[in-house]
Amino acid sequence: MDRTQLIEATTEKAADDDGRRTTADEVERVLDAVFGTVEHPGSIAEALRRGEEVLLGSFGRFQPDGGTAVFRPGRALTEFLQGTTG
Repeated sequence: MDRTQLIEATTEKAADDDGRRTTADEVERVLDAVFGTVEHPGSIAEALRRGEEVLLGSFGRFQPDGGTAVFRPGRALTEFLQGTTG
């Protein structure tokens, strides 16, 4: 899945109960703010540079590790990928 496909898939999943859809532009701005772009680091990158860990609930965590980042999947993501959850 590339960036464009991620934006499209997220736009579909973000519809509210009334059927109002978040626009692709809104999703793109949020993804850029969280993950960053080449020109501008996102919230995760900035936190890692400060030596902070970024915990995303049971999805997983990003941790700084000697000038790089490590992602450790959480329980919910692991169980989903293993097919042990609905």
